[in-house]
Amino acid sequence: MSTTPSPLRLSVVVPVKNEAGNIAALVAEIGSACGPLSPFEVVYVDDGSTDDTHEALVRAQHSHPWLRIVRHDRSGGQSAAVRSGVLRARAPVIATLDGDGQNDPSFIPALYAALDQGGPGIGLAQGQRVGRKGRWKRFQSKIANGVRGKILKDATRDTGCGLKVFRRDVYLSLPYFDALHRFMPALVTREGFGVVHRDVIDRPRFTGRSKYGMFDRLWVGLLDMAGVWWLIRRRRPAPSATEAARDGSGGP
Repeated sequence: MSTTPSPLRLSVVVPVKNEAGNIAALVAEIGSACGPLSPFEVVYVDDGSTDDTHEALVRAQHSHPWLRIVRHDRSGGQSAAVRSGVLRARAPVIATLDGDGQNDPSFIPALYAALDQGGPGIGLAQGQRVGRKGRWKRFQSKIANGVRGKILKDATRDTGCGLKVFRRDVYLSLPYFDALHRFMPALVTREGFGVVHRDVIDRPRFTGRSKYGMFDRLWVGLLDMAGVWWLIRRRRPAPSATEAARDGSGGP
C-alpha cells in the first residue's frame, strides 16, 4: 500500500451483497451528503453478489467519477467487505454505512465533525440508532447491547449501527476477525483512543431483504464477545522505544 499523502479528506466504504435495487438512490444520496467534505471518494465492495449489483454499480460509476468498485469473487461477510474497502481507501478518514438504505448518509458530516473536533486522540465516531422500526428488533437489540455493554464496558448504546467515521490507521491497527465491525468501540478503546457518539435516524431499507445475519440475535455473537473480552484483558501498555545512537548514548 502506498504511503503517499492523499489529497482526499474522506473515503466512504459501503459493503453490499445483492443490493442491485438500492445502488442508484444511495449512491446519489452519499454524493449529496458528502459534498461539503470534498474531495472524497466512495468505495463500494460487492461481496459476491449473484444479482445485478455489479452492473448497477458500473452504471452509477458513469455519472459519479468518485465512485470506485471492489468485487469479491465469493461472499466473505460484512466484516471482510469493510476491510477490503478500507485497505483500498485512499483517505486518512473512513466512513462506513450499510448498502440497503437504512443508514442515512446525511449524518456522515456530523460524525466526521465529531471525530475532527475531538482531535487525534479520538479514533471513532459511532452512530447510535434512534427510531428503529419493529418492536421485536428493538427488544433483541436492547438485550444484546445491554449484555455486551456489561461485559466489554464500551460505553456504547448501539454498536450494530453501520454509520461510523474513524481514522484509517486506527482501524488497521485493530485485530481482524469476522464481526470486527460490531466491536469497534471496545477495540478502539483498547488501543488507547477515545470514542464519541452521535444519534442517527434509522429508516426502512429501500428494497429487498437483509443479507447479513444481525448481531441483535445475541447467541450469534457470544463467542466473538468472549474473544474481544479476552483481548481487552490481555492488553498491556506498550513500552516507549528509542533507537540507540551509534555512540551508545541512547539518543534518538
